[in-house]
Amino acid sequence: MSRDARWKALLELLVERGRLDVEEAAGELAVSAATIRRDFDRLAEQQMLVRTRGGAVVHGVSYELPLRYKTARHASEKQRVAKAVAGLVAPGEAVGLTGGTTTTEVARALAVRGDLASGAPALTVVTNALNIANELAVRPQFKIVLTGGVARAQSYELVGPLADGVLGQITLDVAVLGVVAFDAVHGAAAHDEAEAAVNRLLCERAERVIVAADSSKLGRRAFARICAADSVDTLVTDSGADAGTVRRFEEAGVRVVVARAGPAGAA
Repeated sequence: MSRDARWKALLELLVERGRLDVEEAAGELAVSAATIRRDFDRLAEQQMLVRTRGGAVVHGVSYELPLRYKTARHASEKQRVAKAVAGLVAPGEAVGLTGGTTTTEVARALAVRGDLASGAPALTVVTNALNIANELAVRPQFKIVLTGGVARAQSYELVGPLADGVLGQITLDVAVLGVVAFDAVHGAAAHDEAEAAVNRLLCERAERVIVAADSSKLGRRAFARICAADSVDTLVTDSGADAGTVRRFEEAGVRVVVARAGPAGAA
């Protein structure tokens, strides 16, 4: 296992459990305790965790794992969700994409759609995510609009008044939200209030709103609210979603699309 892969695995375990002992982590990853100690020391230097005697803990209950360490979490589910979301976008539309691993996969799914290989433009994509703009900028058939703002290292998203200024001047056909939590009562939410504010404005400028969220995000709450559930037209999730949770979203007026494994894509 490479160092990067090991660090991703350690951080994922830490976020899930809140605390890790050196011996426990060594057993989980089948490496030596000395290797884990060095990894914990290096990650502590990067302020990714807090070192303790014999192990490590996360920074706090609102801990946010930076985007570069999230890519392996629920990867297959996110790709299925992304493909289903991309199928809900029509050629020629103006699409807003927030930052996040799932919306990054949506951008990639849109980029490989055959019916979007040409056009003037085939799509207009508005995003506050630097990584998404970077990936799509090489597609000449896509018109890419990147908001201004101050970049957040955790998510590569631009936030603040400069982003607000651009979004206040445009309209969108559809906004695709990546969220850390989506609940039928408490709505869609993010860890950071500045990100939530930009995402909220993106929703307000759109004719319809799609939440792209794997099932691990459903029924959860997070610090900063983006919008109420009844502001969302469609939730696209994976087949791990609990039936009761799906029913509660439907009762709140949200159409639920379940992306399933296999060639069928979504059902």
